[in-house]
Amino acid sequence: LTLGALAELEAKLQLDDLNGLGKRFEAGHISARDIIVILGAGLRGAGHAISDQDLESAQIAGGALGAAKAVAQLLHLTFAAPLDQ
Repeated sequence: LTLGALAELEAKLQLDDLNGLGKRFEAGHISARDIIVILGAGLRGAGHAISDQDLESAQIAGGALGAAKAVAQLLHLTFAAPLDQ
C-alpha cells in the first residue's frame, strides 16, 4: 500500500496513525466494509480509477474469500518487517 493509500485508510477508518491501522488488523478480524475500503485504497494507490461503490458490486476472483486473501496479502506486505532486520 502506498503512503497515500495508508493515509486514505487512516481517514476512512478514523484512525490516528499507522500503528492504529496495523493493530486494527493484526488479530485477523476484518469486516466486508474493511475489505472494500482496503482494496479500494490499494487499487487507487496503484493508479486505478475505481470507487468503493464500484467495488461493492465488482466480481472478484474467488469471491469474498479471494478478496479477503488479497487484503491479507496487502496488509502483510505493508506491515511485515523487512527480511534484513
